[in-house]
Amino acid sequence: MNPPISPSPIICFICIMISSVNDFKTVFFIGIAGSGMSAIAQYLAGTGKNVSGSDRYFKKDEYNETKQKLEADGIHCYLQNGEGISKETDLIVVSTAIEDTVEEVKKAKSLGIPVIKRSELLALIAKSKKTIAIGGTSGKSTVSAMLFDILEYAGMDASIISGAGLISIIKKGKIGNAVSGKGEWLVIEADESDGSIVQYHSEIGVLLNIDKDHKEIDILMDVFTTFKNNSKKFIVNQSHYLAKKLSQNSEYDFSADAGLKTGYTASGFNQNGLVISFEINSVPFSMHLVGRHNMENALAAVAVANQMGVDLKLCAEALKSYEGIYRRHQVLGNKKGVWIIDDFAHNPVKCAASIEACQPIAPKVVAWFQPHGYGPTRFLRKDFVEEISKVLRPDDEIWMSEIFYAGGTAEKDISANDLIRDIQQKGKKAFFVENRNDLLTSIKPHLTGNSVLLLMGARDPSLEQFSKQVWENL
Repeated sequence: MNPPISPSPIICFICIMISSVNDFKTVFFIGIAGSGMSAIAQYLAGTGKNVSGSDRYFKKDEYNETKQKLEADGIHCYLQNGEGISKETDLIVVSTAIEDTVEEVKKAKSLGIPVIKRSELLALIAKSKKTIAIGGTSGKSTVSAMLFDILEYAGMDASIISGAGLISIIKKGKIGNAVSGKGEWLVIEADESDGSIVQYHSEIGVLLNIDKDHKEIDILMDVFTTFKNNSKKFIVNQSHYLAKKLSQNSEYDFSADAGLKTGYTASGFNQNGLVISFEINSVPFSMHLVGRHNMENALAAVAVANQMGVDLKLCAEALKSYEGIYRRHQVLGNKKGVWIIDDFAHNPVKCAASIEACQPIAPKVVAWFQPHGYGPTRFLRKDFVEEISKVLRPDDEIWMSEIFYAGGTAEKDISANDLIRDIQQKGKKAFFVENRNDLLTSIKPHLTGNSVLLLMGARDPSLEQFSKQVWENL
């Protein structure tokens, strides 16, 4: 048996010095422009902390929207050169993408400043509030946003730390992924992709679904079991057979299957264009969204809110005016009879659900997808092919451009064109355009009148701008 490994001095120092959000006042974020990092930075600034940060996307004399919005919230932003770190800095926060070789990390360690990961800081914040942690492979951002909107409508002045911006908050000139309320409740996303979900000890844990994404199913089951054990109350989606296995009490749970006995049941789903309607425990709901999966997302949010004391009819009133979140079936508009919709879908189940949600809008859906990462694409190749092929109607099409590469030492032994060829072999209409800048020229002849152009992808920060360019040039 190997002897236990002694912690490094810096880790030991962190354990002694930073055990709660009260142990620091001045905090610096390395990689602050990332969605997860910017959310925590804004939240802490809202609680009165001195917050600053840097990012490799910040350039001298170059406009950056995220930087501008952070600075409008009193968060000073620096170039990623170390100038923002000083002896007055109490704590350094790094994203998972930041390595020890980064000069700012070296400077922090030379000054004896504790360095912790984003997820570790989020766990400390969660300990300071009555926290609702939303977990699952898909739908975390949407359910978090819906729940936050319900709690706001109910006057509970809740807080939220999310991975995506709420449109209602973005309209106020904010990034939209964080609010620091004065109430006792905090809504967070609990991410399984990096394993950080096991760090959260929440008042209420919510499990939406379990699908193959970043990890194999058996590993995910272990991770979500720990998530359950760390939650005082655990609420699951019994419509999903793997999530159902982790039920704590069926009266807490929800389901879109009337045959299952749960505390909350959704039924009567109908989609009319860009509006869905359904009932939860016989109470009617109507929302300006698309897709059956959004009925399940709303059901999850309502199940939690009702167990917090919010009446079902009040939940329905709140969700009637729900405006959605950034790049989750975000409707850019209709031009020449073509609806353009931008979506964050990036794993097989999400891509299939995204395509399916657009089908009631028009008789033809032309979907484009940019996979991200050579490793993830290789890992999920068969699943992408099966899930996407399964939902495509005879007139629907799937297009792909080459895999987004964020850097590193990945083996580039797979192409998005490999997935396209596999889908073609299943008799579906599938097309490859290596460079996405050539997409619109190639795809225009296929957009014949009453149709939907669905743009899908994640992790690539330029996707929002790409979608806007497609809209402007259609």
